Amino acid sequence: MGRSLADENVSSVTDPPFQARFHVMKFNRGTWEPTIYSILSPDFCAIMFNENIYWFTNWNKNIANRAEIEEKCINTKDTVITYNPFLMSMELDNVRIPNVHGRYKVVFTFEAFDENNERRPTSLCFEISGQSEKIN
Repeated sequence: MGRSLADENVSSVTDPPFQARFHVMKFNRGTWEPTIYSILSPDFCAIMFNENIYWFTNWNKNIANRAEIEEKCINTKDTVITYNPFLMSMELDNVRIPNVHGRYKVVFTFEAFDENNERRPTSLCFEISGQSEKIN
């Protein structure tokens, strides 16, 4: 896909559990179209440091204040996640589709829910875009 240099902090202003989602979209004839690639984690805090899951291998392994986040997670109000600078390189293995070339973007969405499982009004969404090519 692409590479991005990330040197950011993320802070939370909510207390409840929250879900994390990402989905990959392809640019085709002037329009972003969904692909079959997506991940939904209904309880992000429960899995954010699982070393076998996408969130950790490509993102959360770079958290500088890991001990604090393991204790509080991001759903504790005013918690700040600090990332060490890192180069993000997204690779998909064993993809069996004929045409992987082109422009893609990954859309990340984080949403908080209250004790009644109602979505809170504040959420976080960001995108990373790049080019894709097949590597033999």
